[in-house]
Amino acid sequence: MILSDLRILEEIEKGTILINPYDRACLGSNSYDVHLGAWLATYKNHQLDAKQHNEIAYFEIPDEGFVLYPHIFYLGVTQEYTESHAHVPFLEGKSSTGRLGIDIHATAGKGDVGFCGHWTLEISVKQPVKIYKGMPIGQLIYFPVEGEIEVKYNQKKNAKYSSQPDRPIESMMWKNKF
Repeated sequence: MILSDLRILEEIEKGTILINPYDRACLGSNSYDVHLGAWLATYKNHQLDAKQHNEIAYFEIPDEGFVLYPHIFYLGVTQEYTESHAHVPFLEGKSSTGRLGIDIHATAGKGDVGFCGHWTLEISVKQPVKIYKGMPIGQLIYFPVEGEIEVKYNQKKNAKYSSQPDRPIESMMWKNKF
């Protein structure tokens, strides 16, 4: 079951969902539109290693926009800071974004109860496309949780992506034991 617009508004009132900045015009019948933040990043090395800390280089999207190219993997970030304390948030691309050939996540579209932060976007494109900071980039949908939560994401000692800032965060796979 997905929360409707009225249920999302109720949860915002109760404080179990936080979206900042919030704009009522971005609330759809069962989702909330999020926007591309000002920062992008790319990995410094062409070859990545899952057991190593792969560093990224940040750059700000200029006001005149920035062209994304195929075969380059970009990390972006949502303009919105969000918190979800009683629901599972999912981030999906908007149909208008998809129709430009922009994928906003490779595999990490699901958040956890207790996620607090800006969403890092895993951006790839099918052909060159110019993007702009502040453009609609995706939509959040919220699912209720069945049962009690023992430990929320923001309370986990090993939560690698808690309190994400307004800049993209690189993979923290290297912190895992394998």
